[in-house]
Amino acid sequence: MSWKKILLLPRRSKRLTRFKNLFYSYGVDPFYKRVVLKISGESLRGNENTIDRGLLDALAQQIVTVHAFGIELAIVIGGGNIFRGQSYHGRNSGFVRTNADKMGMLATAINALALQSVLEIHGISAIIQSSVAIEGIADRFSFHNTELALKSGKIVIFCCGTGNPFFSTDSAAALRACELHADILLKASTVDGIYDCDPHKNICAQKFDRLSYQEVLEKNLNAMDLTAFVLCMENNIPIRIFSGQRNGEIVSAIQDPSLGTFIGKF
Repeated sequence: MSWKKILLLPRRSKRLTRFKNLFYSYGVDPFYKRVVLKISGESLRGNENTIDRGLLDALAQQIVTVHAFGIELAIVIGGGNIFRGQSYHGRNSGFVRTNADKMGMLATAINALALQSVLEIHGISAIIQSSVAIEGIADRFSFHNTELALKSGKIVIFCCGTGNPFFSTDSAAALRACELHADILLKASTVDGIYDCDPHKNICAQKFDRLSYQEVLEKNLNAMDLTAFVLCMENNIPIRIFSGQRNGEIVSAIQDPSLGTFIGKF
């Protein structure tokens, strides 16, 4: 879409004119109207800090760009940079699994507050919704309120996973994508897609560009949490897995249909 065409659009939202330079730079029509983005907590961790301000600011700038495309964006954020409950499971850990998972949920709330703060510095209105009651920190998840927020141009940040132990933030992202009828679930991972084996251990690992839901199951590929994957498969929510550790990859995942690995119904 040219910038002249954008200027001729109905004045339903002033935010289009605020990001003219971003539209002009990228010059694309968005593929998706509503996106759920899963971000790992590790993507915010620097060498020393649990939350690296530089990484957080770079992430926020990408989100601002995606928001400028007019996309309704909901974000599910992890907490692994602060506390990963799964690492403390087991008899010798000293933690009961349910407590460890709850600690991990609270870690996601800290990351959500940090992301909200930086987005607001960039002039983007964002709200936090939690799966558990944490009054004064975040609102309780409400489908109705989420719909209103997204349609009004706000970004919604989900924290505390599903609110239940034994479920990962991948499952939370899939659940929200299904509830909100998202066009796609984007997962910013530590690798640039799905491989036939671990690319960190085998330099000959082969990357898949496209996979059907059935192929992922048949090949037993560790794409994401199985519960999350089945939720998306049953509700026909496509998934794109890409590297969240490269600059600009979130924006590219919106623009480039060949980025990472696409999982869908073929």
